[in-house]
Amino acid sequence: MKSYIVFSEEVLNAKAAGQPIVALESTIISHGMPYPQNVETARAVEQIIRDNGAVPATIALIDGQIKIGLSYDELEMFGKSDNVAKVSRRDIGYLLATKQLGATTVAATMICADLAEIRMFVTGGIGGVHRGAETTMDISADLEELSKTDVAVVCAGAKSILDIGLTMEYLETKGVPVIGYETDELPAFYTRKSGFGVNFRADNPEVVAETLAVKWHLGLAGGAVIANPIPEADELDPEMINGIIEQALTEAKEKGIKGKDVTPFMLGKVKDLTDGKSLVANIALVKHNAVVGAKIAVALSNAR
Repeated sequence: MKSYIVFSEEVLNAKAAGQPIVALESTIISHGMPYPQNVETARAVEQIIRDNGAVPATIALIDGQIKIGLSYDELEMFGKSDNVAKVSRRDIGYLLATKQLGATTVAATMICADLAEIRMFVTGGIGGVHRGAETTMDISADLEELSKTDVAVVCAGAKSILDIGLTMEYLETKGVPVIGYETDELPAFYTRKSGFGVNFRADNPEVVAETLAVKWHLGLAGGAVIANPIPEADELDPEMINGIIEQALTEAKEKGIKGKDVTPFMLGKVKDLTDGKSLVANIALVKHNAVVGAKIAVALSNAR
């Protein structure tokens, strides 16, 4: 059977040496930020993971293969290219078969990380239940993936453009633990609080790692959300950001923007309406997640 997985030399060496590895998505590069901040952030995040004792593995689809770990030039290509497909579970087979460039979302990154036996993944924020989903049924595939794929996701909570209450309800139904890292409340991406409590609180990487190790040892399928709030100094004003999100949602509805196009439109609109402050916050929270994710990966490596 043909193998579609290809490892970078750095990741291959890490696997051979039994080093902790942290998966990173590529959608944040191609669809989440403008150039050159996207590439600069990707490289900075990879270095943060190295500095904290783990090895980064940015994941993408290139020329009919799943690349686990991207080169300097490949990161640049994803940052500049305007013909990169956004990849979720449903898209992987087609995009590999047609050898298109594909940037992995949270769901697709989890699938690819699982195939590569990487258990820790760092991102900005997870997708979830969109506002108005009771009529549109617009629910991110990220949530379904979290219910069945054994990869833990370190994030700054759910994106604040979502219905966070319904997202938490969905995760509860699917049995996905939401662990607050040094917090009792789920962060809302740009802000440290959402008004919704987490399932459990952990104040150090070892507690998170042991929780994950026990869960998977018992055969309890699925991942976990490790909710890590944006640093206090980088948090945006909750009232201001919520008002802007409402404004952007109204515009998206008026323009008939739906499905996978909603999130990039919203992030771009919020960036414009905050005069770029949301992009600065986004970069800060991803870097902070990388620190925490690398530390948990190291602890998980020791726990197992």
